[in-house]
Amino acid sequence: MATRPGPLTEWPWHRLGNFKYVVMAPVVAHGARRVMRNGWGDLDIAFSLILPSLLLRMIHNQIWISLSRYQTARSKHRIVDRGIEFDQVDRERGWDDQILFNGLVFYAGYLAMPSVRRMPVWRTDGAVVTALVHTGPVEFLYYWFHRALHHHFLYSRYHSHHHASIVTEPITSVIHPFAEHVVYFILFAIPILSTIYLGNVSAMGIVGYIAYIDFMNNMGHCNFELVPEWIFQIFPPLKYLIYTPSFHSLHHTQFRTNYSLFMPFYDYIYNTMDKSSDELYESSLKGTEETPDLVHLTHMTNLQSAYHLRIGIASIASKPYSDSAWYMWTLWPLAWLSMVLAWIYGSSAFVVERIKLNKMKMQTWALPRYNFQYGLTWEREPINDLIEKAILDADMKGVKVISLGLLNQAKQLNGNGELFRQKYPKLGVRIVDGSGLATAVVLKSIPSDAKKVFLRTGTSKIARAIAIALCDRGVQVIMNEKEVYHMLKSQIPENRASYLKLSSDNVPQLWIVHNIDDNEQKMAPKGTIFIPISQFPLKKLRKDCTYMSTPAMRIPEEMKNIHSCENWLPRRVMSAWHIAGILHALEGWNMHECGDEMMDIEKSWSAAIRHGFLPLTKA
Repeated sequence: MATRPGPLTEWPWHRLGNFKYVVMAPVVAHGARRVMRNGWGDLDIAFSLILPSLLLRMIHNQIWISLSRYQTARSKHRIVDRGIEFDQVDRERGWDDQILFNGLVFYAGYLAMPSVRRMPVWRTDGAVVTALVHTGPVEFLYYWFHRALHHHFLYSRYHSHHHASIVTEPITSVIHPFAEHVVYFILFAIPILSTIYLGNVSAMGIVGYIAYIDFMNNMGHCNFELVPEWIFQIFPPLKYLIYTPSFHSLHHTQFRTNYSLFMPFYDYIYNTMDKSSDELYESSLKGTEETPDLVHLTHMTNLQSAYHLRIGIASIASKPYSDSAWYMWTLWPLAWLSMVLAWIYGSSAFVVERIKLNKMKMQTWALPRYNFQYGLTWEREPINDLIEKAILDADMKGVKVISLGLLNQAKQLNGNGELFRQKYPKLGVRIVDGSGLATAVVLKSIPSDAKKVFLRTGTSKIARAIAIALCDRGVQVIMNEKEVYHMLKSQIPENRASYLKLSSDNVPQLWIVHNIDDNEQKMAPKGTIFIPISQFPLKKLRKDCTYMSTPAMRIPEEMKNIHSCENWLPRRVMSAWHIAGILHALEGWNMHECGDEMMDIEKSWSAAIRHGFLPLTKA
């Protein structure tokens, strides 16, 4: 929203939310009526292109979003070294509003101008007219309109909404108040209306011109330089005809320079080109190699989780993951296809996120594998090979710590990472499974006045550490798994062993669990509090019970470039396993935390609090 919103700031369908696409219902109904009455042959090319062109524009923009986010996470050609936060993602959520508006206006034009219904597929002379009119009147009028928008009256009421994004993404290009976009549409309609008036309009001419606008808009708002220097060396005048991402980024950081639309020659003519444009272009192309201090290694969970990655769909990634959302199922076919392609061609981890905490640099890498694949016996060795490759890549780059997230540290897969420590005893990078901090977070979430807990956790080292710590605290730990009970009892000091009890009666309302099925949940008494020790959340089956979060903490305000949620966790909340790796790097701890090794629980907790991480609940 602009600092002082003016008239017609909101889009007409703003209050419809995700149901805004119903505004295209008249177009669908019109087409359906014609097909039912006269068959598919009754649809002319002009009408037939309205809806498909909107879909193609959305796909085109999404490709730019994913490409840009992937490159800014890994590329050395980053232009502005600042982060993006959730407020920007929320502000830019409506990037498809302008596509819907254009579709409605094109439909209205189709109804109002019968001559367009007979337009051919292609006219070369029409394309030439479009290019000339854009280069002349459109670029000129846009330049002066843009300068007017920077007058304090219009800027505060309209254009400041766009400039709230200092670090731009491709979709930043179309984030404008409704009234401002109407003016842009009128400007871009001039070449199209010119060809209609001259009688040389064509369907592909219109589609191509709109694709050109989208392409240049998206490219110019990327936060990495991608225009190669050789094209300007081959044809030097091109620098006046095509802008670059670094050229336009100066407009967002300096505000009073580089006003041109796509062709910078008006900035040269009117002396508004930023003097550092060439220098920034060259330095961004050259770039600076960056070595992260920490790498967190994760993977996809279910099929739709690919959309929840930071490089996926921005609006989905900015919210806690939920596969219950209706629109997620509409994306299932594409999700299935991406899984198959990742399974066949995914040969290494890829960068999905770049985070900074003061001077510390972090990246998140994801393996192109899904939960179900970790359960396939024949997939264990290939997955371990992928994890091993990621560890060795991190070691070669000089990364200090690599933390293993989700199932990448599964005991049955690689013994909590011990396989790699044994295989490469001279590793420089420290392998961290995060068990110490995860244990601490679970223990701190147990109410301080608790006298009894029910433990249903299996035999993981986190479960053992929790049982030992609770018994040492004088808390009665009740279990109903005989084999696990005897294993744990042998590891608890004799003077505290009496606090561990094997019983199925008088089960308390405080349950510490790993993964329990529906029947086990139904056995819990009313009012039970479930505290998971797993990285995966419990299915919330009971409405009369309380489900705590998986072990996690709130991150400090100093942590930047956080604009996506970590799986199912809320905004600016990070899993204990991820945080453990960060603490390992911050504290300079030199030990591996994998296999049976675990960081001291209190030491891990104290370090987390000291560095600004906060518990989700108070015990």
